Amino acid sequence: MADTEQARASAPEAAAAAAAVLDALNATDANGTEALNATAKFVASPEGTALAYGSLVFMALLPIFFGALRSVHCSKSKNASDMPETITSRDAARFPIIASCTLFGLYLFFKVFSQEYINLLLSVYFFGLGVLALSHTMSPLMSRIFPDSFSNKQFQLLFTQGSEETKEEIVNYEFDTKNLVCLLISTVVGVWYLLKKHWIANNLSLCLVTSQHWIANNLFGLAFALNGVELLHLNNVSTGCILLGGLFVYDVFWVFGTNVMVTVARSFEAPIKLVFPQDLLERGLDASNFAMLGLGDIVIPGIFIALLLRFDVSLKKNSRTYFYSSFLAYIFGLGLTIFVMHTFKHAQPALLYLVPACVGFPVVVALIRGELTELFRYEETPPEDTDVKEDSETEKKDQ
Repeated sequence: MADTEQARASAPEAAAAAAAVLDALNATDANGTEALNATAKFVASPEGTALAYGSLVFMALLPIFFGALRSVHCSKSKNASDMPETITSRDAARFPIIASCTLFGLYLFFKVFSQEYINLLLSVYFFGLGVLALSHTMSPLMSRIFPDSFSNKQFQLLFTQGSEETKEEIVNYEFDTKNLVCLLISTVVGVWYLLKKHWIANNLSLCLVTSQHWIANNLFGLAFALNGVELLHLNNVSTGCILLGGLFVYDVFWVFGTNVMVTVARSFEAPIKLVFPQDLLERGLDASNFAMLGLGDIVIPGIFIALLLRFDVSLKKNSRTYFYSSFLAYIFGLGLTIFVMHTFKHAQPALLYLVPACVGFPVVVALIRGELTELFRYEETPPEDTDVKEDSETEKKDQ
């Protein structure tokens, strides 16, 4: 079901656990409209339903495709701010446990404290995360839009501790004018997202049209998903199988085994899902009956698909066989989720269908091509380790 992060999580465990919890938090929206992997409670026109789910599938493919491409460049980056977080097999094995504890903790939290104040804190928190994530997403595009004649000034934000010999850097962030423009645009979207909250508009005595909040929500959601796919890296295919397998069990248990997931989802208000109105054709931008897809259903399979793209690149055969096979498998799995949901009219954990498809298709391709052993032997070296290795080799040459 679904979920994502700042421009990047501070640690692999927190990042993937967040993505897994995002998968758990999207059974319904605040109005009670069922999510993609849940039963619809209203009758939508066939055209509106097709448009809504088709749009969700298209939006889900965007961060996976472009996030995977950007992950290739990210893995080769020497810039510390662009370094990916590498998920090991040990991290992957702990993710379902961490995600389950976090989910149940949120369930208890909403039972004890006022939902209004919790969502106020969440809105402010995701405002900051969303602005940073959207700004990071827009940066490459802005670099292409601005002409070469544009005066792009460089800035540096530096905080240090101590003095002279004991001076230690706390924050050292470099940015330029283009980054500031991205940050400004992202802040405008963030303010739009905050003002969509009816209780905020009422408290500020503002006459605002808040019905189009889903657009701002989707902009933040796409940014979170793309950043997650780009900056969260699995170190090998075995780790990916452990992660997907564990979250497969996690998703099935919390959907079919308890009501915790639905309870938290009904209380949790944050841009952790992509939404599209099923009554758009009838009501236009004032539509209110939404179909939803959680970000976890994008990010979790997406980081595995991105790994297969990097494996394709490592083969140096100028082909993207494993990437395209897993990409098509994702489309098949997501389509199967929608089909089963509408056929049986019952909540469906999307990872139940996405995990076997995204893992099974590439494995079958590897068997046909005789590259199964090579696929599972592929190991990614974190950029930090690469730098250390290069430094040691340089020292040996100097000696």
